Amino acid sequence: MKSSVIANVAEHLCIGCGLCAAFCPQGILAMEWNRYGEYNPVTVSPCTTECGLCLKACPFSGTGENEDTIGERLYGAVPGIRHRSETGYYLASYVGYSEKHRATSASGGMATWLLEALLAEGVVDHVICVAPTGDPERLFSFRVFDTPEEVRTGAGSAYYPVELSGVVKQILEVPGRYAITGLPCFVKAIRLAQQRNKKLRGRIVVTVGLVCGQLKSREFTEYIAALAGVRGEVTGVRYRGKNPDQPASNYHYTFTTSDGEEQRIFWNEGISEAWTNRWFTPKTCSYCDDVFAECADATCMDAWLPEYSRDSRGTSLLLVRSPAVQELVERRQGISLDPIPVERVVQSQSGVIAVKRQHLAYRLYLDREGAPKKRVAPSRPKNPLLRQEIALKERMRVVSRDRWGAGERDAEHLRGAMGQDLKRLAVVRRLSKIITFPVRTLRYLRRAGQGQ
Repeated sequence: MKSSVIANVAEHLCIGCGLCAAFCPQGILAMEWNRYGEYNPVTVSPCTTECGLCLKACPFSGTGENEDTIGERLYGAVPGIRHRSETGYYLASYVGYSEKHRATSASGGMATWLLEALLAEGVVDHVICVAPTGDPERLFSFRVFDTPEEVRTGAGSAYYPVELSGVVKQILEVPGRYAITGLPCFVKAIRLAQQRNKKLRGRIVVTVGLVCGQLKSREFTEYIAALAGVRGEVTGVRYRGKNPDQPASNYHYTFTTSDGEEQRIFWNEGISEAWTNRWFTPKTCSYCDDVFAECADATCMDAWLPEYSRDSRGTSLLLVRSPAVQELVERRQGISLDPIPVERVVQSQSGVIAVKRQHLAYRLYLDREGAPKKRVAPSRPKNPLLRQEIALKERMRVVSRDRWGAGERDAEHLRGAMGQDLKRLAVVRRLSKIITFPVRTLRYLRRAGQGQ
């Protein structure tokens, strides 16, 4: 199996998208949980042809194209198209919300509105998105929907592993026009598969991407549930609950158990600690350089900008690359939407950009043998505090996966194990503020002086 993903994509390079399992002409691959609560492909029967198609559809194999070349082929010739290194190609950028979908969505409801509009306008026959299952062993999965009412069941974020093998097999078997949503690496895998399969090229007519800072394992949900005091078996999670008394950034998770219990925990009550320090993050996410889902026809994201983030109802940003999607959006039926400079869109995701460019460069520098080839060049930051921050977060990422994966499923014990690293990181952050404050002040004074 020299030409398969099993032989060539080590576990730390697999994101669990499932395209390899769907794409294998022999059907010898299946997606299963590994001990860290992440999806990986496994063989269910011997490979006899070694055709290599599974490897060619893998977004992290290093054997396919990157987001620049895929984006150029898809959008480079579109009239009026522009390009930035952060966003890839783009036609237009918008800010706004759908009042109808805002309350049940993670931000402004634009992703749900767009999927419903694609169905209502007859652009697609089916929509594929992530929705809750009610199954404790697999809380979320990709589903194929044919009505707006069904699509609405998938509204909201799902910080939980999902894989595409089942729905991609359905696309190959059932004719029709499909719209599909996904994280940047998932959309890239779809594009790689489309290059080698005529049915996928013809049937997947719209891709909707989501800005992603990192994927989380199943263990992340287990940990936050334990932190929230959940005792029973979790059968449902709402990850982005809104509270009118809180800014949009301090959302809450609500867990539902098999015995009807509900527990709620806010971002500031421990979720942020696990999220920002990369606990339960797959190794593969450490090698991603795509912030804005550059291979997607449209990309949706939160409007993390000062004038919007204080609004608890949520606001969306939308980056459009496809003329067909732009035409649909420009009609603005049932939505409040305005153009916004792409510079502001980039600013809204500055934290994710730093992680996927500046931090990535150092991770590539430290792991020159095991890392895939990326568009970011390996480099060592001059700032020792930044190097320390990246190293501490990487160590906590490894510890969180290893301890929980080994069966130590106690939230307080895990936090205790992180104690020294958390203290060191707090010191690093304080020193960084002390050092950067004079620099920022001088820059402000210089700009003020130039404006007089």
